[in-house]
Order: sequence, then C-alpha cells, then structure tokens
Amino acid sequence: MKYLVVGLGNVGAEYVGTRHNIGFRIVNQLAEDAGVLFTEQRYGAISRLKVKNVELVLLKPNTYMNLSGSAIRYWLQKEKLSIEQLLVVVDDIALPFGTLRLKPQGSHAGHNGLKNIQEQLATPAYARLRFGIGNNFSQGRQIDYVLGTFVTEEIEVLPLFVKRAVEIVRTFCLSGVQVAMNLYNQKVPLSDPWERFA
Repeated sequence: MKYLVVGLGNVGAEYVGTRHNIGFRIVNQLAEDAGVLFTEQRYGAISRLKVKNVELVLLKPNTYMNLSGSAIRYWLQKEKLSIEQLLVVVDDIALPFGTLRLKPQGSHAGHNGLKNIQEQLATPAYARLRFGIGNNFSQGRQIDYVLGTFVTEEIEVLPLFVKRAVEIVRTFCLSGVQVAMNLYNQKVPLSDPWERFA
C-alpha cells in the first residue's frame, strides 16, 4: 500500500516557521523521524519512507500555497495513486491552536490551498488533517496572522502537537481514516496544552 502525504506551505526563507507552513513542518518531522531526506523534483520536494509495510511519499509543493493542487494532481498521477491514497496536512484558523482534526473530506472553508486542490482534483472528497492555529487577529489582519510566526508560548509546546500530528498520519496510513478519526478526533482539548500529552 502507498500514500501521498502532502504538507501545505510556501517555499522560501521568509516563510519558514510561519503558521501557514505548519504542513511543511509536520512532513519534515515524518522524514526526520525516519532518517530520510527530501529531494527537489517536479512541482516540489519529495521524500519516501516506510511505516511497517506501507510506503509514504511525502510532498512539499514548491508551487506556493495557492497553486498546491497542480503539484498534488501531478504526483497522484505519477505514483498511480487514487484520491483515497491522499492525505493533505494543512493549517486551520477555525480551530484553536494545537487542535488536530482528521476528516475524510470537506469544504475548502476559504483556505486558498484547499480551494485550489479541490479545483484541480474536481472533488472535495480527499482526506485532510487540519492543524489549528487559532484566530487571534483583528479584522483585516488575517494574512499577516497566518504568514506570521508562532508566539513564544506556542513555540514551547509546538513540538508536542507536531508529534501528535505525526502519530495521526501514521495511523491513517496503517489503519485508515475512520480508525484514526476515532482514536484522535475525540480527544478533548485541555486548557493546559502540556496536559494533553500527559
């Protein structure tokens, strides 16, 4: 079995560490844990690893966020994968910081990366792991917020949430979306993010 796991983000040094690039960070962690590297290929950086008997093709599109769908469509075709073998990891301002939600499908909810993917694949029926970045911004400041960096308090606990996201990706690939959702979507966010992983 094989899956294409796509972390959404923007290429370039100015975007490293921004909220919008949390998808990149999570697939980077998957590669780091497996001791594999990314190589620049068509439409993005690619890395390959195995989780037990499942092959994961990790993709960080170099098309910039708003054109992510072109890269995903190309790599699905190149790897001869169905849409059921796709998982997109994305930031979400509708969820509180650190909240993780896996869904088998859904609307783009105004997220330009997801909107382009839906347009390119001609369907919203693909799995996505949403990483909550919160919405602590004033009116008209959304772009500055998502392209800004995490605050100190968030940076301190971010590795824990990234670790949990990696667990979800692995479970999705090994056991399917429903099992992963049942295991992880029901976890109630706690007021103290450190407690969430106690």
